[in-house]
Amino acid sequence: MSKMKEPPILQRRNNHLPYDIVLNIMERLPVKSVIRFRSVSKSLDSSVQNHDFISKHLNINKNNLENGYVIHKPSWEASRLIYSSPPDTSVFTVAFDRTLDRISEVGFPLKFISNFAQIVGSCNGILCLAISANIIFLWNPSIRKYKKLPNTCLEKLEYVKLGFAYHSENDDYKVVRISCSSLHIREIEVYTLRSDSWRRVGISSTNNVILCHDNLLVPAPMVGGALHWMENVLEGKVISRSLYIMSFDVNTETSRKLALPDYSDDPNCIALFKGKLAFITSEQHGYQYSIWVMKEYGVVESWNKLFVVPFQRAAYCLAFTEYGSLLVCYSYNNDQVESHGFKFVLIDTETLHEKEDPDIQCPSYVANFMESLVLLDGAKAVSY
Repeated sequence: MSKMKEPPILQRRNNHLPYDIVLNIMERLPVKSVIRFRSVSKSLDSSVQNHDFISKHLNINKNNLENGYVIHKPSWEASRLIYSSPPDTSVFTVAFDRTLDRISEVGFPLKFISNFAQIVGSCNGILCLAISANIIFLWNPSIRKYKKLPNTCLEKLEYVKLGFAYHSENDDYKVVRISCSSLHIREIEVYTLRSDSWRRVGISSTNNVILCHDNLLVPAPMVGGALHWMENVLEGKVISRSLYIMSFDVNTETSRKLALPDYSDDPNCIALFKGKLAFITSEQHGYQYSIWVMKEYGVVESWNKLFVVPFQRAAYCLAFTEYGSLLVCYSYNNDQVESHGFKFVLIDTETLHEKEDPDIQCPSYVANFMESLVLLDGAKAVSY
């Protein structure tokens, strides 16, 4: 590639800063600063949109722990059921991961669609939003770009589960859609950002299992290069208490079963805890939760009950932050709490210290988040 001419603004008297040094510096700048530099010259604009620059900027910033945020938005379905005056479900809030203190608010450009959006997942600054089983968007709010995914390649979508992941081997992004028909036929299709298309990658009979209605407010956990969902075992037409985890490897596009630990409490959900697969159980009618962690991924014998969290009142565990704090919803009588009988707190799982009144105060979709330039080089992405 021919060497680009340095912009005049970078020249100082008889000396100038080498262009590769300029790019090296820019790779370490916040996204907003990088975007501003695009207007300096055509050569800088071209360099910033280059895939190699975007990848280097991403990798450098991923190693900066101070860039750890969460993003959340109120659930339209839950809000309409609970509140007589529901919150604005079109607004996404970016908050600090450690405290959930608010940093900023961002809005998806299609506000009507945003009201009904579910956060399917978050990878490297891209959010995957689903309005329905077949209306899905990828969105990078940091650079104000989004794209709508094409329609399914399957004939029919029934009882759908979705997941979003980064495909490290191909430096690509994938959306996984699982459709389970009433005839117990499971079909799996995968969308890749690079091809901008869906492919059916698997079909199987599932006469004795059914995907669980697990925690829909947080993304399917991504651990060991795989997405995870819980499944119930059917005994005839009756759903039994027997459960296991379905794992879908996004690199090989194959699925397998993972056994849960030997537990005696009520199963709650699977989650991501400090980069490891976790399983949460409850007992005493929600007054106590146990957190199990698979210390060595894929090794069933490595399940370990890491800690037990007691509560003074009935609670529901919603999500873990990247640093291991637990977001919990307490249930009250309506005359005790203004927010319609619910109160949200952030709990340090090691000290059990409660941080009251985090920014989240209604049932919300929650995902980890970081700023990035991903999608800036996407020709089919829409700017706004």
